[in-house]
Amino acid sequence: MKADHFDQQKLLALAAEDVALSQLAHRKRTLPELAAVESAAERERGFAEQVVRAETAVRDLQREVKRLEGDVDTVRQRAAKDQKLLDSGSVSAKQMTDLQHELQSLARRQSDLEDQELELMEQLETAEATLAEATDGQTQAQADRTRAEQLRDDALADIADGTTRHEQARQDAAATIPDDLLSLYERIRTQTGGTGAAMLKARQCQGCRLELFGRELAAVRNADPHEVVRCDNCGRILVRTAESGL
Repeated sequence: MKADHFDQQKLLALAAEDVALSQLAHRKRTLPELAAVESAAERERGFAEQVVRAETAVRDLQREVKRLEGDVDTVRQRAAKDQKLLDSGSVSAKQMTDLQHELQSLARRQSDLEDQELELMEQLETAEATLAEATDGQTQAQADRTRAEQLRDDALADIADGTTRHEQARQDAAATIPDDLLSLYERIRTQTGGTGAAMLKARQCQGCRLELFGRELAAVRNADPHEVVRCDNCGRILVRTAESGL
C-alpha cells in the first residue's frame, strides 16, 4: 500500500491522541481517589457498627440501673414503714423483734443493691465514653469520606475534560488522513490494543521499542517514501522522519 509521505506523518498526531486517551482510561480505572473513598466508607461502616453496639450496651445498662434504683427505693420505703411502726410503740414485743430483724435484713439488702447499682453506674460511664468515642469516630469518618468523594469527583471531572479534549483532537487529526490509510491504522490499532502507527526513531520502532537490523532495516531504508511500511515485530505502521536514522 502507498500513501503520501506527509499523510503518513499525520498518523503520529493521531497515535499521540490515542496514547493520551489510553492513559486517561487507565488513570480512571486505577484512580487512587476511588480506593480512598472505599477506605473512608469502610471506616465509616466500622464506626457505625461500633455506635450501634455501644448504644445497645448503654440502653441495656440504663435499664438495669433504673431497675436497681426501683428495687432500692422499694427497700427504703419498706424500711421506712417498718421503722415508723417500730417507733410508734404500738407493737408487741414479738412484733418489735421481728421488725428489728427485718430492718437488719432490709439494710443488708439495700447495701447489696446499692453496691450493684454503683458497679453498674461505673459500667454505664465506661459504655457512654465508648459510645462518645465511636460517635466521634463516625463523624470524622463521614467527613473523611465526603472529602475523599470530592477529590474523586474532581479527578473524574478532570479526566472527563481531558478525554473530551483529546477525543476532539483525535477527530480533527483523523479528518486530515485519507480514508484507506486511516482504515489501515484503525485495523492495526484494534489488533494491538494501542496505536496503529509509531515513529521510527534512530532505527527503533517507538511502538514496541525494538531496533531494526539487517534485512528489515535495509527494506525500510530502500522503500519508497510513499510506501506504507510496517514493523515486523508489532505490526504498526512505521512512520519515517528525519530522526529515523536511515
